[in-house]
Formats: sequence, structure tokens, C-alpha cells
Amino acid sequence: MTVPESGATTTTAAAETPGGASGAEALRPHAEDAFADELKALAAADDRPRPARWRLSPWAVATYLQGGTLPDGTVITPKYVGPRRIIEVAVTTLATDRALLLLGVPGTAKTWVSEHLAAAVSGDSTLLVQGTAGTPEEAVRYGWNYAQLLARGPSRDALVPSPLMRAMSEGMTARVEELTRIPADVQDSLITILSEKTLPVPELGQEVQAVRGFNLIATANDRDRGVNELSSALRRRFNTVVLPLPATPDAEVDIVSRRVDQIGRSLDLPAAPEGLSEIRRVVTVFRELRDGVTTDGRTKLKSPSGTLSTAEAISVVTNGLALAAHFGDGVLRPGDVAAGILGAVVRDPAADRVVWQEYLETVVRERDGWKDFYRACREVSV
Repeated sequence: MTVPESGATTTTAAAETPGGASGAEALRPHAEDAFADELKALAAADDRPRPARWRLSPWAVATYLQGGTLPDGTVITPKYVGPRRIIEVAVTTLATDRALLLLGVPGTAKTWVSEHLAAAVSGDSTLLVQGTAGTPEEAVRYGWNYAQLLARGPSRDALVPSPLMRAMSEGMTARVEELTRIPADVQDSLITILSEKTLPVPELGQEVQAVRGFNLIATANDRDRGVNELSSALRRRFNTVVLPLPATPDAEVDIVSRRVDQIGRSLDLPAAPEGLSEIRRVVTVFRELRDGVTTDGRTKLKSPSGTLSTAEAISVVTNGLALAAHFGDGVLRPGDVAAGILGAVVRDPAADRVVWQEYLETVVRERDGWKDFYRACREVSV
């Protein structure tokens, strides 16, 4: 059985939705739209074997994620800055019948990597189930059009396929975000899908069988509260790839700079001249508080309750860039990022504020060339 033709609605990321925007005008285009030219160039230059229903070969998918230069001179921008072996293992997993679980602390680009993997493999990153504490089983399996169900009883026309059901019948890559936030009984509905590659529909006495090309990418982290631990049975169905935090300050600065530039262009923000020094300063603060020690290793620090991830650094710098553009002279300065840093660090007003004040007075105040940053942080911390 395949997904009922009358019950399924085929959508593409570039298609214009009622009351919405086309891919070109979307505030946050899907990966397959934002990087359509790169994907097209890779497909044209890609002469390596491709698994069934893949848009690109595994080598080309890894190149799309990691960046490179094609024989015709086309530059493929890096989507993930990190060890290439991690991406190669992830891509190889998808080329088998084993699902992929991207695991890591918050802010390690799990969602970003899963979206780009799906875009490169299937050309569609929108077959997505967003995991929350309230995610129902219907979001993973299927639901019903209740008007038709009441009028005619269970039928193909009344069945509403989930993103996973569509991916199974069309040989596509589905995504499940924040898998460990989904209730345990809903998580376990994935076991049959991943082990038997089938989805029973007992109401119709039928089943959906996955066709070649189907696979699943899930993301999860075990830092947040309220996590539903994966059962051993479900965890065995995944090949787990851990995405680490950036290994060096330079790597993290590079990641933040690239993403801020991309986000800034999408928001029509002007490029911030001399902004690299402030980006490096934000990254330094985040890394030192996250690691509990200064960069030179001489001073031990207390760490705040938040994660201070790379994603949060990107948010702080982007907000600072907007402040500089709209309320300043366009130059990113310490005063533009100070409030954002305070908001990222002080999550627990009682405990984290003490950690932040101590860091300001013992580290920032004494650091050469940081006097302007110290004053800006003091002003917003009062």
C-alpha cells in the first residue's frame, strides 16, 4: 500500500502556500531554496553512484555540507564547520537502512545539519515532525479527516498521512526534531517503522511499506529538563552521531561569522565593518564561562546555568548587528552586544548574576583592550 493519493497532498518548499510567501520571499527559506544554485551545480558535476532516489551521491552530499570548489569553479559554501568524518559517517548511515540520530548539547547545529542533509539527499527538508511534550501519536503515524470519517467510516480518503508516512511511500528522508521531548509511548511507535520498514493501518486492514530511499534523521539532546529517555529498543534502531561543540575559538568565530552574515543578508541588515573583533569577544566570553576557565588557563571560573552555545552567540551578535544598523552608526560596538550577553548568561537571576558579576570584575575588568566592553556590560548589569 502507498499513501492514499486522494488523502496526501504533495508540497514543495518552493511552492507558494495560501496566505504565505514563496520560497524566494520567505523570511527563512528552506535549505533547498536558499542553496538551490549550489545543489544544482553539485548535481551537474556529480558523476558518482547515487543510492536509490537520492538527488546527489554520498560524496556530493558531504561536499555540500562541508564546502569545496567544483571543477567548473563553483564554490560550495560550508554548512557545517567541523570534522569531515562526522558528516561522512552521517551520510553513510543514510545510505543504509539504518536511521540517523544526531546527538549533542543544545546549539551544536543538530537541526541545521539534519535540514541540509535532507535537502541534499531528497531535495525536500519539510517532511518534519517537531517533537514536544504534547506531540501525539498521529503526528508520527497518521491521522483522520474526521468529517469524512464520520460520513463514510475509515477509508483511504479519510486518512491523513503523517510526514513519516509520506516519506515511506515516496522514498524520501523524514526528520524528527527533539526526539527525547516526545512522550515515550509515542517514541515507541517508531520501532516498527524503523525495524520492519512498515506502518500498519489496522483500521483499513492494510499497511504502508517503505520504498527504497526512505530514511529518518532524528535530533536529540540530554541537557534539557523534561527529557524522555529513549528505550534501548528504539536506540538500537539508530546509528548515533555526536555533534561536538567547536573545538577551537577560531572555529567558533568562523561559524558565528558565517551564520550572522547569512542571517543579516536575509534581514537586509548592512554588513558591520570591524565586527569581527566583537564576534571574537562574544565567543571568548561564552567559551570561558562554558568551560569554567579563562583562555590562558590561569583563572578558574564558575559556570552559569545556561548552555552558552554557539547558536546563542549567533543570536547575540545578530541582535547587536540590528542595534548598530537601526540605532547606531552601523559599526558593531560593545554596547550593541552587552545586553544580549547579559540575557544569555543570566538565566537564573539569583545564581547566574553572581557568576556574571564575578566574571566581570575578575576577568573582563583586568583584560587589556576590554575597558569599553567592561563599561558597556556594567551599564546594562546595574
